[in-house]
Amino acid sequence: MSDLAMAIDHLAAEDPLELPAGTLAEQLVDLHWQMARLQAQIARRTCLRVPVN
Repeated sequence: MSDLAMAIDHLAAEDPLELPAGTLAEQLVDLHWQMARLQAQIARRTCLRVPVN
């Protein structure tokens, strides 16, 4: 959870206009995967499962 908070803080502190588009995209993809991992951890700990279609 602290990794996710640090990633969000890092993105919030930067001015997106100062970043190359590739760097910004990499950071957003990394943030997306961290959020997905956190959601999976929460689901495992609370015994919730998302049905697969």
